[in-house]
Amino acid sequence: MNYSYLHTANAGELTGKNRTIFRILEIIPGAAAWITLLGMVLASWLAPVASAIFIILFDLYWFVKTIYLSIHLRGNWQRMRRNMQIDWEERLKNLKWDHVWQVIILPFHKELFEVIDSSLAALSKSKWPKDRMIVILSGEERAGIRAREVIRKAEEKYKKDFPHFITAVHPSGLPGEAPGKGSNESWAGLVAKKYIDGIGITYESILVSSFDIDTQAPEQYFLVLTHKFLTVEDPHRASFQPVPVFNNNLWDAPAFSRVVANSSTFWQMMQQERPERLATFSSHSMSFKALLEMGFWQKNIVSEDSRIFWNGLLFYRGDYRSEPISYPIYMDANVGRTFWETVKNVYKQQRRWAWGAENFPYAVFGFLKIPEIPLRKKLYFTMIMFEGLWSWPTNSLLMFFLGWLPLLLGGDAFNSTVLSYNLPRATRLIMTFAMIGIITSIVVSTSLLPPRPERVPKRRRLYMFLQWLLMPITLIVFGAIPALDAQTRLMLGKYMGFWVTPKFRKDSETIQNEAIEIGR
Repeated sequence: MNYSYLHTANAGELTGKNRTIFRILEIIPGAAAWITLLGMVLASWLAPVASAIFIILFDLYWFVKTIYLSIHLRGNWQRMRRNMQIDWEERLKNLKWDHVWQVIILPFHKELFEVIDSSLAALSKSKWPKDRMIVILSGEERAGIRAREVIRKAEEKYKKDFPHFITAVHPSGLPGEAPGKGSNESWAGLVAKKYIDGIGITYESILVSSFDIDTQAPEQYFLVLTHKFLTVEDPHRASFQPVPVFNNNLWDAPAFSRVVANSSTFWQMMQQERPERLATFSSHSMSFKALLEMGFWQKNIVSEDSRIFWNGLLFYRGDYRSEPISYPIYMDANVGRTFWETVKNVYKQQRRWAWGAENFPYAVFGFLKIPEIPLRKKLYFTMIMFEGLWSWPTNSLLMFFLGWLPLLLGGDAFNSTVLSYNLPRATRLIMTFAMIGIITSIVVSTSLLPPRPERVPKRRRLYMFLQWLLMPITLIVFGAIPALDAQTRLMLGKYMGFWVTPKFRKDSETIQNEAIEIGR
């Protein structure tokens, strides 16, 4: 196998026939979405009867899918609640675990010290033995004096809490790198390797967690992670995925931002119940041995968090998986200084996540090049990736907007039929039954709420229920549209760079002032 392929970012890095194949694969997700949406418009005009029948069948499909996903959401919710009640230190007494080390990588750019401080404070409260924990805080050289000042403050406050506290600065402009989290955390991985070699720990004994800088790990997280690592088959061929819960500042987030944040959590919870579909996302953990063999995270792409799973799947010829932990880690919901800044930031964050479409051409191209991967596995992953990428930009538009087109474009002949009379009634009835998904969402989101800060009025709790009325809007504005935006860019070869989500906390005047400075 040509290992250099594992770090291909896009078709522009290939030549000849390989470039053509990769480019076609880049076009497929966006083309499928546009063909579906434009085809629906044309069908509503030219074949309104067929279009109306399709809409009713699609709504039935979505109803069944909603029930199916709601069952998985509830199942993982119950599993996660049980796991949070277990004494994992007691569980580990039945296993030999005193040889296991934890490496935690915290890459950051221009985030405020208060954000980083809360993440390090959570680590300091961890029940994991600190003498077997290596914390690496890695700033960006391009952030200038701000990053170095944050590092200085962190060292001053936390050096005494962590015997192995390392700080690093990722140099700018290294060959083959693009600015972003992937290049930073890979640099931190090299720093970790040098330190590990110096103190003589075996790579097989190390778990490495790459955390977004706002990640706050619960006290037992590393105990749960270690239990999973020691009890699954072949743990060096797996990534370990917790459930990201965007609760750190949820009470300060606008209603639409809360719905988007909760929806992201729910999707990850549903995927945890379908581990055969689960890829890595955001903050995740894995064997240091596997990470080293793969050459760390990819340095020249946007979606390095999910790409590491596909790197592993190709590198190990299909013998790699993502193991669900069914245990939370806590992160920030998207909050800006103003309402409209939050709107803009949520859209950009969703578009960046949707840029994960870049994994489709990468993975399928790899499947074509690596005969050792079983054909059944290739077809399975290709189908679930395609279905997910097709659903994201199309389904909510089909449900809430394009379903009415046969009535608008079908003409008098169609509008005089019984079908035209029953179409809105049938779709309304199906969507009403599909409300079971929203009810499940309300129950789960309420149970995951952090305590209400005293400064937040009590009426805000009522808003936490009413916010779910916004779901049809958020599914379109912060789901379908940014996904279509990202896939269209990929289709046209307009490759995106990494956009750092601003971290803003409203509970400190200092933070507000510093955030204003960052924006200048």
